[in-house]
Amino acid sequence: MLTAISQFADPNADPPVHGFLHLPDSPAGDGLVLVHGAGSDCQSKLMLAVAGAFAEAGFAVLRCDLPFRQQRPAGPPAQGAAARDREGLRRALEALRRHVTGSIFLGGHSYGGRQATMLAAEAPGLAAGLMLLSYPLHPPRRHADLRTAHFPRLETPALFVHGTRDPFGSPAEMETALKLIPARHSLMLIEGAGHDLLGRKVSDEVPKRMTEAFRKLFNVS
Repeated sequence: MLTAISQFADPNADPPVHGFLHLPDSPAGDGLVLVHGAGSDCQSKLMLAVAGAFAEAGFAVLRCDLPFRQQRPAGPPAQGAAARDREGLRRALEALRRHVTGSIFLGGHSYGGRQATMLAAEAPGLAAGLMLLSYPLHPPRRHADLRTAHFPRLETPALFVHGTRDPFGSPAEMETALKLIPARHSLMLIEGAGHDLLGRKVSDEVPKRMTEAFRKLFNVS
């Protein structure tokens, strides 16, 4: 399926929304907002690959930079930036709604995915479902510092995609943590993958497999 990619900006939103809009030539009517992690931006290899795979499957995809990245071209989010980044996710969902007629989903890598789950816990129903890539369950080597306080309030269905070699959470740790989530959810493991999910030893078919698992979980055609 052919897709058109164009720069996207909604400067009137607060925070502003900036990124790229992928529109398939035969859209299925559903949309996905996709955001990056703390150390990258919407032009990362993972963001490009996943957005391309979902657009190929008929989704309209808004691949955008979180507010903290719009303010600084490199480096992690500043302390206290998370609330504004979550508001940026809300504005991105509103922006994409103007381009789709069906359901809207929210996806993010690492920090972006964590903020997506926190927003969904705060505002159930804001997104039809979540796609969490390499959820940062805990900082590397700090296994007790779990980022799961909001999981019991998460009522939005979610697909977690996780590498078996991710230092931010082992498969066993992820399986245990996800039991806290009352909503329907699934864990897709990528054998041999680290936190970036698309390392040299990982199959190029991974983004397509993500799309297939997502469509199966959410029953979208």
